[in-house]
Amino acid sequence: MRLVLGSASPRRLELLAQMGVEPDAVRPADIDETPAPREEPRPYCARMAREKAQALTLGADEAGLTADTTVSLGRRIMGKPEDRAEAGAFLRALSGRRHRVVTAVCLRVGDEYRAREVVTRLKMRPLSEAEIERYLDTEDWRGKAGGYGIQGPAGAMISWIGGSYSAVVGLPLSETATLLASIGKGPAA
Repeated sequence: MRLVLGSASPRRLELLAQMGVEPDAVRPADIDETPAPREEPRPYCARMAREKAQALTLGADEAGLTADTTVSLGRRIMGKPEDRAEAGAFLRALSGRRHRVVTAVCLRVGDEYRAREVVTRLKMRPLSEAEIERYLDTEDWRGKAGGYGIQGPAGAMISWIGGSYSAVVGLPLSETATLLASIGKGPAA
């Protein structure tokens, strides 16, 4: 079974490599990621991972692996910021508060979908306006849910984490290993 990663995320490729897994192909899935009205973060994230898997064109000997990560503050979904202003607004809202990062991973084999969701709780320490502006200047917020990436300079902003660090980065390793083992791939195979 050939493994197709349906993601353009370099972080997901790096996380797979940590497990000794190299996809046979990378085919980013292009879908509309707009949340439905009143959609909550966890169902939204699961829907995105599944829709990405559905959007992949796979051969009979291929399995598709997709994932989606979102940051939530209560019921508010904080996806990838459109621009610096939105990234700054996200950081100001998260400053000094607990929030959740939801990551859903989906493995598609033929018409069968196997999925897992991981919710990690975090707390961002209180940030000064100067700290927020310095972080925004790094441009590290681009393409990152909630306007920050824990694996980069923003890691110093997180004072507490309860759950899966790798899920916050973009791919829950334990759950992904279990899914891949079901098709004979990965360290748990």
